[in-house]
Amino acid sequence: MISIDQAHAQLTVPGSPFEIEEVVIRGIPTKTWKNAPPTMRTHLERAKTHGDATFIVYEDERTTFAELHAAASTFARRLVEDFGVTKGDRVAIAMRNFPEWPVAFWGAASVGAVVVPLNAWWTGAELEYGLSDSGTKVLVADGERMERLADHFAALPGLTAITVRGDGPLQWTEVLGGVDPDAEPPPDPGIEPDDEATIFYTSGTTGRPKGALGTHRNFTTNLMSLTFAGARSALRSRSADPEAAPPAPPAPPAAPVASGQNASLLSVPFFHATGCHSVLQGATWAGNKLVLMHKWNPERALELIERERVTNFGGVPSMVWQVLQSPDFAKRDISSVQGIGYGGAPAPPELVRKIAEMFPGKLPSNGYGLTETSSLSTSNSGADYQRKPDSVGAPVAVVDVKLVEDELWIKGPNVVKGYWNKPEATAAAFTDGWLHTGDLARIDDEGFVFIVDRAKDMIIRGGENVYCSEVESALFEHDAVMDAAIVGIPDLVLGEEVGAVVQLKPGRTATAEELQAHVRERLAGFKVPVKVWFRDADLPRNPAGKVLKRELREELGLVEPGPAG
Repeated sequence: MISIDQAHAQLTVPGSPFEIEEVVIRGIPTKTWKNAPPTMRTHLERAKTHGDATFIVYEDERTTFAELHAAASTFARRLVEDFGVTKGDRVAIAMRNFPEWPVAFWGAASVGAVVVPLNAWWTGAELEYGLSDSGTKVLVADGERMERLADHFAALPGLTAITVRGDGPLQWTEVLGGVDPDAEPPPDPGIEPDDEATIFYTSGTTGRPKGALGTHRNFTTNLMSLTFAGARSALRSRSADPEAAPPAPPAPPAAPVASGQNASLLSVPFFHATGCHSVLQGATWAGNKLVLMHKWNPERALELIERERVTNFGGVPSMVWQVLQSPDFAKRDISSVQGIGYGGAPAPPELVRKIAEMFPGKLPSNGYGLTETSSLSTSNSGADYQRKPDSVGAPVAVVDVKLVEDELWIKGPNVVKGYWNKPEATAAAFTDGWLHTGDLARIDDEGFVFIVDRAKDMIIRGGENVYCSEVESALFEHDAVMDAAIVGIPDLVLGEEVGAVVQLKPGRTATAEELQAHVRERLAGFKVPVKVWFRDADLPRNPAGKVLKRELREELGLVEPGPAG
């Protein structure tokens, strides 16, 4: 098998789709994809070329690419002409995966607005924070999110809220009005590749989420990185076994839509980097069909795979596990599936073996990235994934990785500009273009990255980051709680669940259900502890006062005995 460096050299030669050029970004020389789309506005223009091909399937509704282009172009004009949105203004989206989500996203991006996809699982208070912190001018939200925000709009003066599929004074259909099927995009306000484009919120280590401020280049880099990763995998697999017939690498972004439309089952939210940067962007550019689900359910997923002849599905590893373990698996025709990709959470090597067993001839792929890296940074698939199922793969050609005191640092055109209005947090996490990931890793002699632990006090539950300090802060607000620590509970499906160890104040009482309800009032449901352990003794701490969570996990039987820390 040729080396990673040899594969990169072959794929990035001058004149190739994956040619690399060096660009100075914020004063730092950076390798970039020369042929990446210059801005996100290009995607809306690209969508029009796919015409009447199906873009979105949601329940019994179908939307074509032509309809996407017309509706998004109309919405873009309404933003500019009716709501005074100019380049750099923030437009937020807060809704589940409805067909209107990509319309609002591409429409706002095409006029240079900074799009703010808010976590649809957030409480009203969390949504208020995101809207206030970002300084959002226009919000597009579904009825459920509008209900959560009902008591919070008074704290958001100047915000225009548009309601999708629900009750509200300003309706989405009213805003769009008559949609011209031949609508042209609004005038280009002069968008440049390194202009600000998105704010995706990540959970904060100190309690408050931080807005990762991405650029147009950050976003479009991911399109090229995904296709490059597929091409690299095919090239290395072919070099290892010339007589084998591996799947053809994905077409470069400049290629036309092939006959026989690919279809992806979207099992993760659009407000995730994976759902937006990877799945939505890739489908819009390539002309693929996106099959949406009202709510994740493995049996419904299998039904849609069969009905819509889905060629690719995945999401986070937990969802793949659920599909494989579903009692309906053997009842459904899944012969259309060609690829299974996942990321966003640790994937056990056993999952690779299970996929090989239940999808003969179909090799899965895994990737690693963060909100701050605009999704993909490393990729592992094909023969490489079979050889190293516990690795997240090697970095794509424009991304550099290194270890600093065992912490993984990443540099590339995918790394965001910083955190919105948080200069201290930005300075702490970014150094001369390098992102400090907070993950402890090792890199082998072939350049493959292995994530071994997390430097940050964080739990990854089904792809959602839960910072322990945020949940601990919520528990401390209960007047019966004297001390608390959040620990991860291993879970085969979700990877980890949230657990709480609580010491109550002398003479005070509280039940697990009471504390869970207390947290649920303040934080999104996925952050609520599924189990609460009560402890009479003080929590174990080191001389600096830090809770020894490994010692706690050992006492609870959550890890094998080992050094405390």
